[in-house]
Amino acid sequence: MTAVYITIDTEYAANLPGEGGPGSRADNFARSILGETAGGPAGIEYQMAVMDRHGLKGVFFVDPMPALVWGVAAIEDVVAPIVTRGHDVQLHCHTEWLALAPGNGLAGTLADGLSGQHIKHFPFEEQCRILEWAQDTLMAAGAPRPTAFRAGNYGANDDTLRALADIGIPYDTSHAPALAGRGDCAITLGAEIRRPVLHHGTIEVPIACIEDFGGSLRHGQITALTLPELTGLVEHAQAHGIGAVTLVSHSFELMSRDRVRRNRVVAHRFERFCEALGAMPGCRTGTYAATAPHLEGSCEAPVMALNPIVGGARLVEQAVSNVLYATTVPLRTKQALAVGVAMLG
Repeated sequence: MTAVYITIDTEYAANLPGEGGPGSRADNFARSILGETAGGPAGIEYQMAVMDRHGLKGVFFVDPMPALVWGVAAIEDVVAPIVTRGHDVQLHCHTEWLALAPGNGLAGTLADGLSGQHIKHFPFEEQCRILEWAQDTLMAAGAPRPTAFRAGNYGANDDTLRALADIGIPYDTSHAPALAGRGDCAITLGAEIRRPVLHHGTIEVPIACIEDFGGSLRHGQITALTLPELTGLVEHAQAHGIGAVTLVSHSFELMSRDRVRRNRVVAHRFERFCEALGAMPGCRTGTYAATAPHLEGSCEAPVMALNPIVGGARLVEQAVSNVLYATTVPLRTKQALAVGVAMLG
């Protein structure tokens, strides 16, 4: 049976869109975590409600680093609804929060002058300190002991895997084959590594991908693929005996770029994917708490071939979504496109 891991990076914004900093905690929580909009919520409560409706479980990678600025209560507010609904809480980490909290307790344990946007920018010993602090803070906020980690922006390296092994977290999922060689991840694994693999003492669980135009790979993210590509990816895994499919989303991903409106294109895609997955035989959603991925013998896997027609439709769909929710265009154009989207269902 194929396990589909719907993973949601759940994080306050270190720099809210349109803001010079993280903003007030209340505003940041509303826009980054709950996804509050005039048209209804689009954040974690909404995502969990959709998954609950179809008998699915999500894996929420929660970043505790904002506790450096606002205290553990800021993380408790994130963790509590996830735990209450019975979904999985795992560890996420954006180290740029260190620069927003000079003189905090964690920074005082690090070597002078150390900073960095990604955890890979810190030496091994400092990564251990950061990860241990983050783990302890997440648990202090009410989460069970985490067993899996994802670096903010996928910005991990081999020392991150060694540090995770050192503090007792057995799984990492920062390797994105579609972004290998061109993203922020510096883990020494290539694009061909698409199944779980033991690497530097930690089981690395790659993020799913499909073939894209020009022979490149397309990232397995809710905003990056169409509904047929998402469901096709799961069916492809089933057909080839691939045990784990990891998909990525964010707590704010179903919103407009400025985080004030629900992105109806992506939200509709998420809803329909969850509906399809809940009805699909031979697969289930997985969590690291109950059904963690396992090594499958080979760490390589065939990639789902590009369907040019579906891929072309994706380009059109994304162009519409970008015009409606990401770029500045005349209001009349947005209204016309919104009517078209509504007519399409």
